[in-house]
Amino acid sequence: MRKTELQKFKKILLEKRHQILANAQKTLEEEMSLDINDLPDEMDLASSEYLQSFTFRLRGREKTYLAKIEKSLKKIEEGEFGVCESCGENISLKRLQARPVTSLCIRCKEEQEREERQFG
Repeated sequence: MRKTELQKFKKILLEKRHQILANAQKTLEEEMSLDINDLPDEMDLASSEYLQSFTFRLRGREKTYLAKIEKSLKKIEEGEFGVCESCGENISLKRLQARPVTSLCIRCKEEQEREERQFG
């Protein structure tokens, strides 16, 4: 992969990381607590608790995605970005553009999904 392409992917990954960290900071600052005085009845409280729980689940998913971003950034630094972890072949540029954190080529990913369905 060319250096310009690697720099483009690095920029994309850094922007995604920044966005996830900003979302996490916003959650900590604004959405961590429920003020019972602001909620006049049990329905409002239940609705607010549900929304808070949903937000925390989203942040949990973002935490997993953040780990994949960090792994991809490390691969860029080590010169291993864009190489399938399963077969060692290059991952297509189209696949990397669609999902920069991918670690498998499309053929190996499809095989993994077939196995998951079979044993799932």
